[in-house]
Parts: sequence; structure tokens; C-alpha cells
Amino acid sequence: MNGTIDLLFWQLAAAYLFVLVLIVIVRMKGIPREKEIFIAAVRMTLQLILVGYLLVYVFGHAHPAYTLLLVAIMLAFSIRTVIKRAKGKLSFAMKRCIALSMTSGILVSLVYFIVIVLRLVPWYEPRYVIPIAGMIVGNSMTGVALGVNSLIEGMHGQKNKVEGALMLGATPRIAARDIVNQAFDAAMLPTINSMVGMGIVFLPGMMTGQILSGTSPIVAVEYQIAIMLGIVGSVSLSVILFVQLGYRTFFNRRSQLELQNIDKQKHRTAKAE
Repeated sequence: MNGTIDLLFWQLAAAYLFVLVLIVIVRMKGIPREKEIFIAAVRMTLQLILVGYLLVYVFGHAHPAYTLLLVAIMLAFSIRTVIKRAKGKLSFAMKRCIALSMTSGILVSLVYFIVIVLRLVPWYEPRYVIPIAGMIVGNSMTGVALGVNSLIEGMHGQKNKVEGALMLGATPRIAARDIVNQAFDAAMLPTINSMVGMGIVFLPGMMTGQILSGTSPIVAVEYQIAIMLGIVGSVSLSVILFVQLGYRTFFNRRSQLELQNIDKQKHRTAKAE
């Protein structure tokens, strides 16, 4: 059998049974998530339908402006999502670090992947650039979000340790080194775990999609390996840039820990939880 099986409306509707199963489970467990799950399912459906029609137009009218605009929108929404998911109120300096690190890490990795790895001609071909950018941006967003929360929690939980190191003459870089390393490790762990289980525990979405569309499994594997390595590069660059810049926002120009700022952030985090 060649090609992809077209789903009829009733077949697609039948898949929503899984959402109903989830709603029944949370209701039985007394977890007040029914409304949130319903809204998430509706939102996902509407967003994907709109994106589908948008991509049909963009793919049929390939132009560098359209491609760059879509990549910029994805990047902007990912930065906004990371900031919204952070535990506690972020300072302007922290938000700037998030935006700078994600923009730099994602764009460098994406450009390298398109120009060097794929050698795509023309470079703005949306059928390749948009899906690849989506995977790179999405994984980088998850990594930086974990890094942000881990860094904030580390500075909160190890405040006394950092203060003690500063009192003994350590620089902010030395005082926060363990926290920075822990934040980087926590942010990279999901990506590393994905690499470990890929191919044995699960088949990745990109590879599965290509196989379903009739592409040779070998070709699909080659693309999946390449894109996974691109994701690793993007996540690692984005996260290392963030943690190296982000920890500095907790110190003032005199290399003193901003205790009042941290206490406010910690209070907001505890209140939110």
C-alpha cells in the first residue's frame, strides 16, 4: 500500500474518544481538570486546522518573507511561553536573557542545519524549513523552560550557600557554579533521554510521519538522526547561553546577591503552588 490513508470526518471524530477517557478518569479521581482538558482539546483542534490551511497557502506560494515570518512567530510564541511557565515573577533582565539565549541558539542551529546539513536550495523552502524549525523551537523551548525553573529554584534553595561563598571572597560565577551546572543538567536531561530511547522505546514523530507518507524507512531514519542532532545542538546552545547569562541577574553590580528580589520571587512561587 502506497501513500497516506485519508481520514474521514467520522474517523477523526472517533479519536476524540481518548479525550473523553481522560475526562472520565480525572472526574473519577476528583481532579478538577475537566474544563481545562476540554479547552485544551478544542484549542489544539482549532489551532491545527488554522495552521494547516496557512501552511497550504505558504507551501503553494514559497517566498522568503513568508518563511521568515512564520519562524519569527514560532520563536516569539516560544519565548512568551517560557516566560509564562516560569515559577515566580521574572525580572526584565531575566526575560531579556531568555529571549537572547533562545533567539541565538535556535537561529544558529537552524541556519547551520539548513545551509550545511540539508544544503537546501532555495534556503527558504517552507516545506522543509517550517517543520524543522517547529521541532527545533519546540524542544529548545522545553529545555530553556526547565533551565529557568531549575535556576530559580536553585538560587532560592541554596541562597545561604551562595551568600556564604560570597562572604569568603568567591565571585558570583564561582558561588553560583553548582546551581548553574545543575540547571543545565536538568534542562538537557529530557533531550538526552529521548536520544537513548529513540528507535527502541518509541518511534519519533518525524520518522513516523515520513513512513506513513510512503517514504523509505531508511531515508526516514537518516532524516530523523539529522534532525535529532540538530535539536541537541539547539537545546544545548540555548540552555548554556541562558544559564550563563541568567545567573548574573541575581547579583547586583557590586557582586552582591539580590536577596530582596529572590525573596519576592520565592514568595510568589510558594503562593502559586
